[in-house]
Amino acid sequence: MSRNNPLSMGRDIAIDLGTANTLVYVRGQGIVLNEPSVVAIDMRDGKPVAVGWEAKRMLGRTPKHIEVIRPLKDGVIADFDVCEKMLRYFIQRVTTSRWSKPRMVICVPSGITGVEQRAVQDAAEYAGARRPVHIIEEPMAAAIGADLPVHEPSGNMIVDIGGGTTEVAVISLGGIVVAQSVRVAGD
Repeated sequence: MSRNNPLSMGRDIAIDLGTANTLVYVRGQGIVLNEPSVVAIDMRDGKPVAVGWEAKRMLGRTPKHIEVIRPLKDGVIADFDVCEKMLRYFIQRVTTSRWSKPRMVICVPSGITGVEQRAVQDAAEYAGARRPVHIIEEPMAAAIGADLPVHEPSGNMIVDIGGGTTEVAVISLGGIVVAQSVRVAGD
């Protein structure tokens, strides 16, 4: 990996924060977490009761004071506080020290606004990531993950169908030449 790639330095994690599922990659270990993007919240005190698979199993089976929430909609944060709690839980699950602040890269849809991008960065920082949180567009992350020659002078077309968005992009010379994000997908 290159010197400018945030994952090439130290103890780092990358998160694919998806509408349906969240994946966490730890450098040197690969993908260490793949859980549904679902949180069960006790509405009396606002604290999470369950996150991921456990929360998903609770859908439709909770008492009145527990609400099961999907904090992302159409690839972006719909409930900031719940998303931050979910990220905090996932970060704590994959880091060795309770006090560690890992460097982080998070995937975002290619068509999100600056405000939506800032919300992702803020949620990750509040959840315990070291500043700055690096953002990478989902098509570029997919191309790198598929080991495509993204720095070559030829085009590579990427189609990434997620739970909340479908991303289509052409990548060449280390950048996205053209991209389209449609908030329709497979969830």
